[in-house]
Amino acid sequence: MRTASDAPYVALARPAIGADEIAEVIATLESGWLTTGPRVAAFEQAFARYVGAPYALGLNSCTAALHLSLLAAGIGPGDEVITTPLTFCATANTIIHTGATPVFADVNPITRNLDPVAVEQAITPRTRAIIVVHLGGHPADMVRFQHLAKTHDLTLIEDAAHAVETVSNAGKVGAVADFTCFSFYSTKNLTTGEGGMVTTADGTADGFMRTAGLHGLSRNGWNRYAKSGSAHYEVLLAGFKYNMMDLQAAIGLGQLARIDEMHARRAAIAAEYDRALASLPIVRPADVACGQRHGHHLYAVQIPGECGRTRDQVQAALADRGIGTSIHFRALHLHRFYAERLGVARGAFPCAEHLSDTLLSLPLSASLGDEDVARVIDAVSDVLR
Repeated sequence: MRTASDAPYVALARPAIGADEIAEVIATLESGWLTTGPRVAAFEQAFARYVGAPYALGLNSCTAALHLSLLAAGIGPGDEVITTPLTFCATANTIIHTGATPVFADVNPITRNLDPVAVEQAITPRTRAIIVVHLGGHPADMVRFQHLAKTHDLTLIEDAAHAVETVSNAGKVGAVADFTCFSFYSTKNLTTGEGGMVTTADGTADGFMRTAGLHGLSRNGWNRYAKSGSAHYEVLLAGFKYNMMDLQAAIGLGQLARIDEMHARRAAIAAEYDRALASLPIVRPADVACGQRHGHHLYAVQIPGECGRTRDQVQAALADRGIGTSIHFRALHLHRFYAERLGVARGAFPCAEHLSDTLLSLPLSASLGDEDVARVIDAVSDVLR
């Protein structure tokens, strides 16, 4: 009989790569064109159709998407951008890269997303933008954020790294904010290994980001080196090396074709977790309102004090049983860099801090088999009982 110690490790989020993606990568390699070219263009067009946005720009990361969005919005030194402390550091790092100052506001304890009331209280004459994060794929209250942005003349940016499939109360994520930034990192719902996308309805901003994202050049490599291209170009600004490769887009095209299938599988796993873990002394992810859709990127439970173990002790016990988990996230103001730079300390954002101390993400991926899901449920039940 196989024991937990010699059973296969259940990874947090193993990529669900299919035969079509592999075949498309091989075809790309055989084509002789690996960097930004026709497959990136095809992926951008297909992704724009999927989210319902007029423009989509493929990039090497969601971080690049956030940075370019802020620059396209004219954010710079002296400006403030409000966002959540319960996010990955890239959300706030990119604000600093523009010379602006990140301003944190607390989160809703149920949805775990940025609280519109806290955001409104944080607005000052220097506020220029809001970055809303759909944490774990749970839709943020975009109707209220749209109202805040319009009332105070602010740029509204969605950090949708977890939310490719998410639908909020304002509509499909990717088509309701001024800019929406997606991640295609290896653990994400749609992966290209590394990569990202930014969508917008602003053609001028799209043009700026295309130029700024490739060294500030007036033409990309495909425009210069293809048979009908021209070798001449102008440097229009001091840009960045943020472009997506055709190799990445080849994977992305196959992933996008299966996105509904993969989302359905993750939703089914989340529903099974809900059912099987209902009797345990934990707080499960909140449901979404009718008409909205959860992206099901994370299944993060809260481990309260009455469990008799801390979150970190539960994580260690699950690791001993071959179950991979993660923490999303340690609140940014609890990291030394942001605590010192912004002069904030524990106690400033109590809801975010409580979640930061208690959240634990369980394995969730379209690649998980029924046996994997059963092992996770058995292990969590055993540890917490």
